[in-house]
Amino acid sequence: MIKKEKWLELIKDFHEKAIPSLIERQINIPIEVPLNRAVSIIGPRRAGKTYSMYLIINRLLKDKISFDRLIYINFERADLEGCSSKDLVNMLESFYEIYPKNKNKKIWLFLDEIQNVEKWEKFIRTVIDYENVQVFISGSSSKLLSREIATSLRGRTITYSVFPFSFTDYLIAEKIKMKKYYSSSEKFRIINKLKTYMQDGGYPEVILYKKEKEKLLLDIVETTVYRDVIERYKIRNIKLLKLLIKSLISSSQKEFSVHKFYNFLKSMGIKAGKNSLYNYVNALNDVFFVFPLRKFSYSYKGAEQSLPKIYLIDNGLLTINGINGQGRLMENLVFVELIRRNKDVHYFKSVDNKETDFVVLEKNKVKQLIQVTFSLDDFNTKEREIKGLLKAGKELNCSNLTVITWDKEGEEKIKGKKIKYVCLWKWLLEN
Repeated sequence: MIKKEKWLELIKDFHEKAIPSLIERQINIPIEVPLNRAVSIIGPRRAGKTYSMYLIINRLLKDKISFDRLIYINFERADLEGCSSKDLVNMLESFYEIYPKNKNKKIWLFLDEIQNVEKWEKFIRTVIDYENVQVFISGSSSKLLSREIATSLRGRTITYSVFPFSFTDYLIAEKIKMKKYYSSSEKFRIINKLKTYMQDGGYPEVILYKKEKEKLLLDIVETTVYRDVIERYKIRNIKLLKLLIKSLISSSQKEFSVHKFYNFLKSMGIKAGKNSLYNYVNALNDVFFVFPLRKFSYSYKGAEQSLPKIYLIDNGLLTINGINGQGRLMENLVFVELIRRNKDVHYFKSVDNKETDFVVLEKNKVKQLIQVTFSLDDFNTKEREIKGLLKAGKELNCSNLTVITWDKEGEEKIKGKKIKYVCLWKWLLEN
């Protein structure tokens, strides 16, 4: 039970402190939604969910909303451990005790890392049903939030995802303005920034404190693994989990078989249950650490039973583990950007086993096929990439064929099909 005195203290502390200085980001979370809807902000740890809440708070203050009508609470605090839905009721009562005039006014409630509160969804439902309160909640777990929302907040929430900085966010942080046209010197600077971004990734702390990037990335991994996976899912075999993470990272952009990994462990004399391994992979996906990408198939069963290709939430997590290949970093970057743009994405293999990196669906129809390659200067590389794209286009009846490269752009007709070449930096800045 959290004492009333603690709630009074936290609320007063928030209203006495200044809002931290903010770098504008391309996060389009509305400040006005229907009162009977909560806004859920989900994403990986340290990607900027708290920051997004402060951006919204700042926008409300600019709209002349009085600061005493806003509440922000972070449930990662040690002194709020064990908090439950009943405590949240006391928190709101404490707020109205300090500001009784707000009882008849609309207030905005920001609850950060809400998954740490037991039965939080009951409180949220009560508030949006019976109080004049706009609720914003955040969490580091996609499935945890979505599962609870599905059962208790069905039709009562709008969900937004916050990932590490996009390339546009990164350029804004580096004080480079977005333009329709660029001079040769501006283009040169952007491409140089992209080289750094592709290696270091987009975690805000890593961008702001470049000298400490390796320590920060290792800390993000440790915190995610221990707090978001081991503690939350009560995983006992930590050694096994770390072996799995290492294998998933080394398998990035490749098909990953839990069955083969299970057999590998068995050959090493390491005991592991196959179901546990599947659960571990799901947990790592749940906390936005890895993304298993399924093969496209018109059959749901065929897609679900396919071997997934593995992608990571941020390129920095690849480079600190020794993965520096330009092609692999580019492909991971493109994947993350596609899911940041809320695209429904799969990979594809033709009947003769030729691969296409990304199949983009729209309303369950194949909208675009994308290959990612650093360079097409090598004849064999170009032949392999184009053949895969043409095969996929024929089998999936799609003529929107794109190759994302480091520096090639233009169009080319091959076997009667138009193929569009796009530079990575231009593609990243499209939106």
